[in-house]
Amino acid sequence: MKDLKFEQKSSLSRREAADQLSALAEALRHGGNAELELGPGTMSLRVPDELSTEIEVEVGDGEIEMEIELKWPTATARSGAAS
Repeated sequence: MKDLKFEQKSSLSRREAADQLSALAEALRHGGNAELELGPGTMSLRVPDELSTEIEVEVGDGEIEMEIELKWPTATARSGAAS
């Protein structure tokens, strides 16, 4: 079971989608705690210097679907192995 899940689906203009992606890019660029405006509220996320990414594009049934996935651990990694 997930600790938290937020999902938002909406119809945006191309410009609105670009603005949303630009805000995310700016938050990633600065790192630390990123403030992202999602709908009526704001979500604050700690963004580390390194993260995993996955980009998936599917074409079929008359549409294109693009998913951009960013992953990072919720806690900082421990230095060294436990004895």
